[in-house]
Amino acid sequence: MTETRRDRPWLFRTYAGHSTAQASNALYRSNLAKGQTGLSVAFDLPTQTGYDSDHPLARGEVGKVGVPVSHLGDMRALFDGIPLEQMNTSMTINATAAWLLALYIAAAEEQGADIRKLQGTVQNDIIKEYLSRGTYVFPPQPSLRLIGDIAAYTYREVPRWNPMNVCSYHLQEAGATPEQELAYALATAIAVLDTVKAQGAVPEQDFPTVVGRISFFVNAGIRFVTEMCKMRAFVDLWDEICRDRYGVEDPKLRRFRYGVQVNSLGLTEQQPENNVYRILIEMLAVTLSKKARARAVQLPAWNEALGLPRPWDQQWSLRMQQIMAYETDLLEYDDLFDGNPAVEREVAELKEAARAELARIEEMGGAVQAIDYMKSRLVEANTARLARIERGETVVVGVNRFTETEPSPLTAGDGDILVVDPAVEQEQIARLNAWRAARDPAAVEAALAALKEAARSGANIMPPSIAAAKAGVTTGEWGAAMREVFGEYRAPTGVAKAASVDAAGLEEVRAAVEEVSARLGRRLKFLVGKPGLDGHSNGAEQIAVRARDCGMEVVYEGIRLTPAQIVNAALEESAHVVGLSILSGSHLPLVKEVIDRMKAAGLDDVPVVVGGIIPEADAEELRAYGVARVYTPKDFELNRIMSDIVDLVAAESREAA
Repeated sequence: MTETRRDRPWLFRTYAGHSTAQASNALYRSNLAKGQTGLSVAFDLPTQTGYDSDHPLARGEVGKVGVPVSHLGDMRALFDGIPLEQMNTSMTINATAAWLLALYIAAAEEQGADIRKLQGTVQNDIIKEYLSRGTYVFPPQPSLRLIGDIAAYTYREVPRWNPMNVCSYHLQEAGATPEQELAYALATAIAVLDTVKAQGAVPEQDFPTVVGRISFFVNAGIRFVTEMCKMRAFVDLWDEICRDRYGVEDPKLRRFRYGVQVNSLGLTEQQPENNVYRILIEMLAVTLSKKARARAVQLPAWNEALGLPRPWDQQWSLRMQQIMAYETDLLEYDDLFDGNPAVEREVAELKEAARAELARIEEMGGAVQAIDYMKSRLVEANTARLARIERGETVVVGVNRFTETEPSPLTAGDGDILVVDPAVEQEQIARLNAWRAARDPAAVEAALAALKEAARSGANIMPPSIAAAKAGVTTGEWGAAMREVFGEYRAPTGVAKAASVDAAGLEEVRAAVEEVSARLGRRLKFLVGKPGLDGHSNGAEQIAVRARDCGMEVVYEGIRLTPAQIVNAALEESAHVVGLSILSGSHLPLVKEVIDRMKAAGLDDVPVVVGGIIPEADAEELRAYGVARVYTPKDFELNRIMSDIVDLVAAESREAA
């Protein structure tokens, strides 16, 4: 056998962070000891949206979907004992990316690191936040300006850092087709690079270097061949854009560099042990093809559809990567798919469709101007995807076929997910108050004044942000300063413009809606609300679209509402039923507050239904508190949910009569 040289494996990462900086630090150190080669930091929702842990909107959200980082002390604790100069760190942070990078740099300097040697990535993709994930804060233009500031700063001061991870991951989670994922991600990269170029902060001769630091974060779904071809299409299209649009001549600077987390959308609550196979197949799509191999891979855990994975669950996913990299001969061969006619044909078709969609976006003026269009297309695509599952055209094993199952020992008892202690929030607030009390108020005020002046004047935001981090400014204070200058933004929901879907059984539900509406004397009105900071709006959007298609009058104002705002809307709109969607784990405190406020407002006769990733013990507690129905990811039949809603309103109307 001919002697072969093994390629270096990709970075092994696990997307992780929860509870506190101290607890997350212990998790990181444990994962690194198990052979993980890079870190991927998950921040909690208050941190992602620029609030301190004691802000009213942060209630119930602290430490749930990631680690709270309110100030330099938290960042210091998060990486205690981890030499940042030697680490490759990915931070999933967007609206507040400049601030978290400033805290990271300040913490690295405290360790004595040479910041020019820091390696890693801030996601820093705000356009996909408007389209799919929902942790945006500022309007598009100032948000693009902040991305440009990071790119201009890092290419000079932190040259090994990726200033932006164009994130198509959440586009697929929102229902994007492969063509849409290609086009919308590339349009986002173009919008950012055009902004950096227009700012003029980077000399013309250095611009190719900035282009070469743009990286991507993608999704790989279960359709293995299509996903592998999508990655090959990404490679070719990005090379074209870099060469033809930006004049980048060096092939190394035109490389499509990407990391991946494989698809969480397809993970099932039913028979969750099957998710292990799904994750492995999806990983193959981004590792088998050498031409389009990922630079970093992080895999979800088998039980993410149930709740927060435990360290053992994350270890299981890490071992999957290590077996592929070290036990198989995958890294010993050239690209296995070069010259394959089926692959070449599929790649060509994907590129043609993506180019056509890119041209449409370009005609609208670019990604920022096309946000409303792209959002409605994503909602339409997701609606069609779910309808195919409901009709059985798309088979999901354990969900709409082969549903018979033996009891799983993996989910027996209470040990199948990690539960964040509710006391974490108050402990974090106590540490935050102690931090504020110990700092120099004059230094904080001066730092905030300098920060706002930079925001107003157009100066690069990074130097004053780093100075603010060292002065003890908090995440909420940085966010408030930026809001004061830039304002806030509400992205389109995509619901009103999304096309209707021809779902099986719709006529029967429509007839029931008409019957109940006639009895009520007006159209059945359904208010869909997302309390708290959770930006995962896909489920709420699909419920709203299906309710509209069933003939209900739907009130849906998007994400990030307080319980008070939801109850006020229910009063003003005279809603017949209220639906709450929460996927961040904060369902207990937020739903209870909504119900308490509804009772105080005299709305205790209006049924409340709740959807989210909700363990059965929590579901029982919610039902005991007055929630009429609780839906989790296993409830994929939207018409059944619609029928439940009609029945609840019908029952209330009969009682009232």
